[in-house]
Amino acid sequence: MTETQTNTTGTERSDLDQSELAHSIIESLLDHTRVVSDLIALMAQALDQDTTKALTQTPQWQAYLESRRRLEHTREEVDKFADMMNQTGQD
Repeated sequence: MTETQTNTTGTERSDLDQSELAHSIIESLLDHTRVVSDLIALMAQALDQDTTKALTQTPQWQAYLESRRRLEHTREEVDKFADMMNQTGQD
């Protein structure tokens, strides 16, 4: 193997390590957010009907719902990103 091939392989491995690290960090953040969302939903179920209705009509609750919708799209994007990185690493 020539020095150029060694450097290219080392660079590709470094890029792969970085993409794996990025994917791991993003997955951890997404998982944590999912756990927090589940906790919020559980806490909301513990409230009486009037309090729940009042809570769900606040701007904060609407922002929470919008954030959850965006998070679902983000999870799809992370999966797509991981697939792209895996394909790049195989080339």
